[in-house]
Amino acid sequence: MNWQEICAHPALKDLPFKLETNRWGHIVMSPASNRHSLLQGEIQTLLRRHAPGGTAFPECSIETTAGVKVADVAWASREFLARHGAANPYPESPEIVVEVLSESNSRAEMDEKKEFYFARGAKEFWLCDTEGAMTFHNNHAVLARSALVPDFPDRVTLPF
Repeated sequence: MNWQEICAHPALKDLPFKLETNRWGHIVMSPASNRHSLLQGEIQTLLRRHAPGGTAFPECSIETTAGVKVADVAWASREFLARHGAANPYPESPEIVVEVLSESNSRAEMDEKKEFYFARGAKEFWLCDTEGAMTFHNNHAVLARSALVPDFPDRVTLPF
């Protein structure tokens, strides 16, 4: 089953899980939580506020050498979107990909995903921990702040 078939399959459309594929094309599911979703939404809102010149959006599918990975939030420049529009999945990574750490994944898994995104052209990888603390990475190092969005806060706070 390819990515487009997975997305169109009626039995898979309304699952309370995030779907990805592994390198063999098998479906991998991660349970969703409201806290995870709230952090995603806040990151997307902050990106829209602090990163003009592009679009921030959730659940961005990216073709990698290890299957289709789905970034929790992505930011793509106008140039990226002019090249790829709404391709599904994207053949290359948008400039910024963000993962929100949850109980169902580990930092080792996120480190692996980070490398897949960089191999597909990401300029920065951001990781949000379960408490909202942000870490910013380029392909070589951890950054004190994002080089692409320097005003982005180092902590995402929820409104409660």
